[in-house]
Amino acid sequence: MERLCGPELPFWVSNETLHSDQPDLPLCFQLTVLSWLPCIFLWAVSPVYIFYLKRNNRGYIMMSYINRFKTAFGLLLWVVCWADLFYTFHELRHGHTQPPIFFITPLVLGMTMLLATFLIQFERLRGVQSSGVLFIFWFLSVLCAIVPFRSKILQASSQDEVTDTLRLATFYTYFALVVCELILCCFNEKPPLFSSVVTDPNPCPEETAGFLSTVTFWWFTRMAIKGYKQPLEAKDLWSLNLRDSSKVMVPKLLREWEKELAKAKAKSEQNQSSQAAYTKPPPSTTNHVSGGGGGGESSPEEVEVLLANQRAAPRQPSFLRALLKTFGPYFLIGSAFKVLQDIVTFINPQLLRMLISFTNQKGVPDWWGYTLAFLMFFTALLQTIILHHHFQYCFVTGMNVRTAVIGAIYRKALVITNAAKRSSTVGEVVNLMSVDAQRFMDLTTFLNMLWSAPLQIVLALYFLWQNLGPSVLAGVAVMVMLIPFNAVIAMKTRAFQVEQMQHKDARIKLMNEILNGIKVLKLYAWEDSFREKVLAIRQKELNVLRKTAYLGALSTMAWTSAPFLVALTSFAVYVTVDENNVLDAEKAFVSLSLFNILRFPLNMLPQVISSIVQASVSLKRIQSFLSHDELDPDSVDRKNTAADFSVTVVNGKFTWAKEDPPVLHSINVMVPQGSLLAVVGHVGCGKSSLISALLGEMEKLEGEISIQGSVAYVPQQAWIQNATLRDNILFGKPYDEQKYCCVLDACALTPDLQVLPGGDMTEIGEKGINLSGGQRQRVSLARALYSDADVYLLDDPLSAVDAHVAKHIFDNLIGPEGVLKGKTRILVTHGISFLPQVDNIVVMVDGRVSEMGSYQELLQQNGAFAEFLRTYALEDLVEEDEATEELIDDENLFPDDALSNHTDMVDNEPVINEAKRNFMRQISIISSDSDNLRPRSVRRHGCSQRKAAESQDKKKPPEMEKLIQAEAAETGRVKTKVYLEYARAVGPVLSVLICFLYGCQSAASIGANIWLTQWTNDAATNQTKEHVHMRVGVYAALGIAQGVLVMMSSFTLAMGNIGAARQLHFNLLDNKMRTPQSFFDTTPIGRLMNRFSKDIYVIDEALPATVLMFLFTFFVSLSTMIVIISTTPIFAVVIVPLAFLYIFVQRFYVATSRQLKRLESVSRSPIYSHFSETITGCSVIRAYGRHSAFVLMSDFRVDENQKSYYPGIVSNRWLGVRIEFIGNCIVLFAALFAVTGKDSLNPGLVGLSVSYALQVTMSLNWMVRMTSDLETNIVAVERVKEYSETTTEAPWEVEDKKPPPEWPTAGNVEFNDYSVRYREGLDLVLKGLTLSVKGGEKIGIVGRTGAGKSSMTLSLFRLLEAAAGEITIDQVKIAEIGLHDLRSKLTIIPQEPVLFSGTLRMNLDPFDRYSDEEVWKALEHSHLHRFVSNQPSKLELECSEGGENLSVGQRQLVCLARALLRKTRILILDEATAAIDLETDDLIQSTIRTQFEDCTVFTIAHRLNTIMDYTRVLVLDKGQIAEFDTPSNLIAQRGIFYGMAKDAGLAQ
Repeated sequence: MERLCGPELPFWVSNETLHSDQPDLPLCFQLTVLSWLPCIFLWAVSPVYIFYLKRNNRGYIMMSYINRFKTAFGLLLWVVCWADLFYTFHELRHGHTQPPIFFITPLVLGMTMLLATFLIQFERLRGVQSSGVLFIFWFLSVLCAIVPFRSKILQASSQDEVTDTLRLATFYTYFALVVCELILCCFNEKPPLFSSVVTDPNPCPEETAGFLSTVTFWWFTRMAIKGYKQPLEAKDLWSLNLRDSSKVMVPKLLREWEKELAKAKAKSEQNQSSQAAYTKPPPSTTNHVSGGGGGGESSPEEVEVLLANQRAAPRQPSFLRALLKTFGPYFLIGSAFKVLQDIVTFINPQLLRMLISFTNQKGVPDWWGYTLAFLMFFTALLQTIILHHHFQYCFVTGMNVRTAVIGAIYRKALVITNAAKRSSTVGEVVNLMSVDAQRFMDLTTFLNMLWSAPLQIVLALYFLWQNLGPSVLAGVAVMVMLIPFNAVIAMKTRAFQVEQMQHKDARIKLMNEILNGIKVLKLYAWEDSFREKVLAIRQKELNVLRKTAYLGALSTMAWTSAPFLVALTSFAVYVTVDENNVLDAEKAFVSLSLFNILRFPLNMLPQVISSIVQASVSLKRIQSFLSHDELDPDSVDRKNTAADFSVTVVNGKFTWAKEDPPVLHSINVMVPQGSLLAVVGHVGCGKSSLISALLGEMEKLEGEISIQGSVAYVPQQAWIQNATLRDNILFGKPYDEQKYCCVLDACALTPDLQVLPGGDMTEIGEKGINLSGGQRQRVSLARALYSDADVYLLDDPLSAVDAHVAKHIFDNLIGPEGVLKGKTRILVTHGISFLPQVDNIVVMVDGRVSEMGSYQELLQQNGAFAEFLRTYALEDLVEEDEATEELIDDENLFPDDALSNHTDMVDNEPVINEAKRNFMRQISIISSDSDNLRPRSVRRHGCSQRKAAESQDKKKPPEMEKLIQAEAAETGRVKTKVYLEYARAVGPVLSVLICFLYGCQSAASIGANIWLTQWTNDAATNQTKEHVHMRVGVYAALGIAQGVLVMMSSFTLAMGNIGAARQLHFNLLDNKMRTPQSFFDTTPIGRLMNRFSKDIYVIDEALPATVLMFLFTFFVSLSTMIVIISTTPIFAVVIVPLAFLYIFVQRFYVATSRQLKRLESVSRSPIYSHFSETITGCSVIRAYGRHSAFVLMSDFRVDENQKSYYPGIVSNRWLGVRIEFIGNCIVLFAALFAVTGKDSLNPGLVGLSVSYALQVTMSLNWMVRMTSDLETNIVAVERVKEYSETTTEAPWEVEDKKPPPEWPTAGNVEFNDYSVRYREGLDLVLKGLTLSVKGGEKIGIVGRTGAGKSSMTLSLFRLLEAAAGEITIDQVKIAEIGLHDLRSKLTIIPQEPVLFSGTLRMNLDPFDRYSDEEVWKALEHSHLHRFVSNQPSKLELECSEGGENLSVGQRQLVCLARALLRKTRILILDEATAAIDLETDDLIQSTIRTQFEDCTVFTIAHRLNTIMDYTRVLVLDKGQIAEFDTPSNLIAQRGIFYGMAKDAGLAQ
């Protein structure tokens, strides 16, 4: 230094600096260190920074005034610095030699200013709006220039004249310019041209935020204010940053995952070749062993399982590695911040030591104390800023992981095989998305603790060793002993959590089925049985929760007492080891603050480890799901161009899962281009499987399939999306009005549109809940027709619709004259009447094609088919001459050429001729409404004429009526009532006790610390030797008391919470079981499931944890304030403004964050409901090739959800920075007041008050966070309460009105002026029905769709309550008795056969009321006996979710068996015979005729032949009785019924 500054300018003079009351730094120090510091920073950072800017170009920014000023000032600074340099040269010329430093410093400064000016321009060209690098540089420059600024003034005032005027002038110019640069640097540039910020309607201000704004998260303030003024809405949210969106994130992860899969595949193939000896697949039960034929191109997973069975397990594709590669780099930036923060944390205890020793010394300058106080403040501030930036990076990574994982799971769910789908139910996959993706998100925030905790522990121990010497080892020993204790607890908790997850999965799966089949439960009065099942699972779940709570209380005790025990042992050992060791304030409180730092990593480590274990379970689940077999997209060859056949199957053998026996054997089918092929056969013979095989949904074991062109598919059970009717039909195709009208006409949907409240813009509920079965099926047909494909696969579409509608659809759509003529159609059907008009018929028997050929060929072969036909079709044949007359009549009706098409069918074979005639008549008449007879040809060409008329009406869009009300997000503050409700659920006495225990525990903790202060003060008075044992003893007693109190309080709290959880769930379940059906029609199941899964989970697990943390932090903050005020009473003055500020920030934050969380949870439901909808409809989605569109929809929903989640993260950071600032102020004031009052305070009290202040930041921050979490989580109580208080239906049993047990004896049913509506405010569906039915009568009910047939049956069961009038059964008014008394005495075979997962026995008799013989007898009568007795598990046969493993027909037969078991006097059949082939239909009809001979039977009929021999037929039309008489009378009347019978070929 001497060489630089010369001998007269010393570098450091301690008398001038440290030990004077007016310190100043020497000139040499100013010119070297202070001048070079900013320059060194800028030159070190700029190469990296310039490289970064070269890589990241955001477009350039136009020159602005700010920019011009910055550049000008930069150049001026360079001029000023070099003016100094030239002046030094000038002096040299005049013989004043200056030391070298006067040349070097201006030169360096000048160069640096040029570099800064260059950066200003370079940033502008690269689109940087605000520069952190330059901000720090200018800030350092100003900071370093303040010292010379002060010392030059001091010098000038001490000397009379200024010696070096020019240098003084240049320095002050320099100072002014640097300050200007700093100020300008705080302002932002305009965004770059053409950037997304300019185009986006509501961009995230983060993109354009300045450096300061980014550091303090100031850019969020705008939203905080908006949220405080009024509740935020979805439209107020900023758009998601592009790099966080699904569009960017998901493909990134999937690319890495594909690489992993490829690697694993390559690896396993190597292994396979090295172990060729054992590649013969062993018999195995796993999903993936290829069943012959597939061996050549077996997927990586199959190979893997083969190998896993042969000792050498190859490596699974690692999802973890994919995640790390995708998100690792970004996450590492956060980790870098964490390292910095860990180091900064340890500065404050050192400052505390200096502060305590400062109060101990007499006669030292006061500015030391103030400097220490401010240094403490600044380190704390720095620590805050660094910490929150670390968190920001971690949370954003977490959010991205969730986006990517959900996206990956969604994409996978669309392509997995059926076998894989069976291994994970819808509920489980949705759980993967909700719970497991969430776990990853939670883990990323703490992941850094894995290495940071050990680092912090090592640093803390190093400083402690310096402080207390080897005695620390005693404390460390205690910590080490606590670690296995915590680990054991964590392991146990882990096991319990897994167990609880299983119970929760089971409960949610069951709830899902109950809610899906709630209508059936109500009709059968089975609610009780199912409620008991749910409560049993719930009880198990709560037992596990209780065990977890015991463990939780223990671990809470461990982590509160750990720092104390460590301190106790360390201090005790320290004092007793050596008589000369004195515990003074400095040692004690510095150690305490270090122990407090230790407490966090020690608590976090076990949590992080358990969190990692949890996430690894999730990882395995996700990994195994993503490694499932996918459907082979090439199993169906779509490229085939052999022109004659559009669908060919060559000796195909198919199965649902590789390990199952094949379902279809040796299938050979060739379908010529443009022909219509019908597939017929009994229930369960593989008709639907054949269609699935053609779609590529089944595993192909051998053979070839090829299909030419695009495919449209109509499944047997229509899949309807929760969207408008029009969207369901368009299914992503553009809207073309003319085509659309034709489609609606052909599918007979036009009349239905008039009935629906919003026409075709009516919103359809989930699963098409507000459409009748027939309408759903027709919408599904309309979708197929609109898609305009080449090949149509129709899986029994006509079964769910009425006979005349079926005919209309066949004629206008499917048949040889329909809109689809010329397309290839494969129709699975049970309707015989259509068969003569199809080109070819395939007859399936037990999974094989037994015969194939045209109608005539099959009849001539006289095989199974001919037999089948003779029994059915020819029963109703009439005399030929009548038929001919009929034809002549028809000719008059249709002057057009309607018949000429069919004349070529007349053939010479007499029998067939007769049948043909019969059919000819049917074909020639069309009736869409029963009264609307129109020439057919006009109908076909009619679209163009009708369109003209319609287009005028279409212009005015109908008023939309939303069926499903949008989920209301609660707004505003959570009402105090909700807290009270929760407290009431916990128990008022318990609540008070809990608070009292927490208070006691805080008191014990303060007591222990005050005792420590007294102890350290012994050192000052030299009384250390006498009281050692007493001091240690009392300290120990107080600390242990605190530990015990903590355990008691957290345990009492946990018990209270579990009681509340049980109560709330019970009320919710009980209420939902008693809620009227109309509620379920208008509330999506997803929303109800959300209450049962998410909200109950919050009440079970999240809420107790939050309450615990809240009480804990609240009492810690309180005790801190008490301690500081009692030491330095003047602190009370500062507390008021700080508290005001705190509450102010807290209110802003809570208002905004609560609303953001609500928006987040409301936008979460659509992700899951769309997801479960997709899984149920994935075969339809695949068939239409809408795969990518659905992926986009899912991505959009996830992004919408993250849009409200992201501000939520930032709001926490925003809050953290502000609250910790308040905490840091508390530290500052505590230290300042300690300095000012140092004469009256002993060092022990200073140590106590400052060390408490250092802890408080954490508690304050957590307290606001917990208040907010509490408000957010208590919302779950609010939501559960809201749904436990919906209006209930009538009571299940009315004691004083109980009907006699054998009621109804006769089965007389009377309707008296009966009217009913579906819901308040809707039109009446039945208007003033009056009719009476004698016991034992058989009544058929017919009418068009929507005429009120089903409503009539629902009224009998009181699923709909009367709007007027009444129904009496055997002199008992049904409105007066309990619902269960009523419903258990009626039996229904419902329209849709609903089965619950469980055994077959449970499905037939959930209450175990009947013996096994009775059950078998019922099965025998319902023709299931053979099927069930062939099953290995007989009655214990497991039905899968929704009965998926039985065919629709078999499910219908199970429902029949249920009815036979109950055997009540009144039976209702609701369209039950629709999905069944004719033989089974006959079986059911005969069973009903024999078994229910003396019962009253109401049948809602589709096929009129089933009710032709009934006592009476009721014809409903628009909710009123149109005709009611015996069938023969009605035909004679020639009214509506006659028209329908004529269509069905049952009347002449």
